[in-house]
This record gives sequence, structure tokens and C-alpha cells, in this order.
Amino acid sequence: MVSENVLTETVEDLRDYELVIIISPQLSEDSYEAAIDKINRFITGKGGNIVDTQRWGKRKLAYMIKHFNEGNYVLLKFKMKPAFSRELEANLRISEDVIRHLLVKMES
Repeated sequence: MVSENVLTETVEDLRDYELVIIISPQLSEDSYEAAIDKINRFITGKGGNIVDTQRWGKRKLAYMIKHFNEGNYVLLKFKMKPAFSRELEANLRISEDVIRHLLVKMES
């Protein structure tokens, strides 16, 4: 007799995400690119793939965040398994280079 509580392994599909990050304006150009590359490597390292990266450049913030009046905006569009989204946000939260971020799951 087979138990009904048998765990079955399911394959999760990759989901579409958009990530807007505001990076510290005090970073040098090399450090700015390294911060973006670190996020890209996390996503691709977890089996995801980057669809598009848009660097919006330095913009004035609506209000001060962490004592900054402006920040470097970046939009990343990517596909990743949903299980890794919390880990990505945790890494962004503790990053000193990232002032603010917003991760949005896109509806298919």
C-alpha cells in the first residue's frame, strides 16, 4: 500500500521578475558596475537568466534615503525560480551599495 503523504518532486518554472535598485552615488564607476555584476551573478548562479538591464543613470530622489539626495537607478528584467526571490531580497537588504530596491513578480 502506497502512502498518500509521499513527497513528489515538482519542477518549478522560471518566473518573470523586474528589479529596480538604487545604488549609492558615492561609488566609483568600477564599483557601480561590480555591484550590478554581483546581482547578475547571483541570479545566473541560481539558474536564472537576465533578460534586460537598463541603467537609468543618476537621478534625484524624492526624499532623502540613508543621507543621500540622489542615486544611480538600474532596472533588471530576469527569469528566476520563485524559491530564490527571498534570498535575493535578503542579499539586497544587507548590501551597503544598494540604497533601496523593489522586486516585482510579473504576471504571465
